[in-house]
Amino acid sequence: MDARKTDALIAIAALAGIVAGTYGELSSSGPFERPLDTFGLALIAVAAPALAFRRSAPLPVGVITVACVVIYYACRYPGVFAAAPALTAIYTAASLGRRRLAICLAVVMDAGIYGLIALADTDPGPGDGFNLLGGWLVAMVVLGEVTRNRRAYLREVEQRAIEAERTREEAALRRAGEERLWIAQELHDSLTHSISVINVQVSVAMELLDRRPELARDALAAIKESGRDAMRELRGTLGVLRQADPDAAPAGLAALPRLVSRAEAAGLPVRTVVAGDRWELPEEVDRTAYRIVQEAFTNVLRHAGPASITLTTEYHPEKIVVRVADDGRSSGGAAGHGMGLIGMRERVVALGGSLSAGPAPEGGFLVHAELPLTESS
Repeated sequence: MDARKTDALIAIAALAGIVAGTYGELSSSGPFERPLDTFGLALIAVAAPALAFRRSAPLPVGVITVACVVIYYACRYPGVFAAAPALTAIYTAASLGRRRLAICLAVVMDAGIYGLIALADTDPGPGDGFNLLGGWLVAMVVLGEVTRNRRAYLREVEQRAIEAERTREEAALRRAGEERLWIAQELHDSLTHSISVINVQVSVAMELLDRRPELARDALAAIKESGRDAMRELRGTLGVLRQADPDAAPAGLAALPRLVSRAEAAGLPVRTVVAGDRWELPEEVDRTAYRIVQEAFTNVLRHAGPASITLTTEYHPEKIVVRVADDGRSSGGAAGHGMGLIGMRERVVALGGSLSAGPAPEGGFLVHAELPLTESS
């Protein structure tokens, strides 16, 4: 709607300018000019208003304006301003990508006017406006092409900006989803283990409260310690989200002794085997290895019944291997209904490692994870 209004204003301005310039004798088209009469005004009145439709109908507008200007000068009407509508129509056709149309209109107009000059009795003088007509026609075609290329370039830049913004939004959504998944995994691994230990200790305390209250006291103390550890890990996770965690130590294999002691306090004997020389692991690998052991202990507590655990940690130059084996009832079937094993596998795969979980050859259940120690880890 704005373009149509603009073209209408251009048509009105062209009509007023041509009439004013012609009557004001601001230019000359040759020595033999006849005064502008009704027919000449009619030609101007047809050519100039046609520019209101120059974008929506470039072919009819081009034909009308060129025909009017050729007839105008064939009748020897004065001034060069009457050529303005035709020049504008040629420029518009070129800027809209109608290059052949623009060239054809320019050739027809040039041939028509210069044909009239060639048939005239006298040659045009130095001050006649027709001397520059060929240059103006070429300039309109070139200017239209430049305008079209510039518009195409701006559209391409705008499209690239939109695509870049869409890509940034998708990346932000993906990062947010990964962050939510990380938070869910951290909270699941830490809180599920602590709550499982608390549940076991509560059951023990309820059994011993009447018969052996001194042992029930130990179970309650273990519950208190498990609750404290759960709060510490929860504060640690929230502290990472706030980027301020001065007190809570990050989860890693260095915290395994505390995890083992909590499992033993819950009635799970743990045998620890370490192979190879220990060294400082990358943070993500260290945390993932710890979470795998924690989740495996949780599954044994919840699903294996009376059992003992063998925890094996092997340090290799290119990877670290973690194995958690128990000799109780298979903990995989019940655990498979939850998100524990799925979460462990997602953590390991994200680091480029592998995880297998299933019945152990000697009975019980075995979790085996291999984490690479590459730069990507």
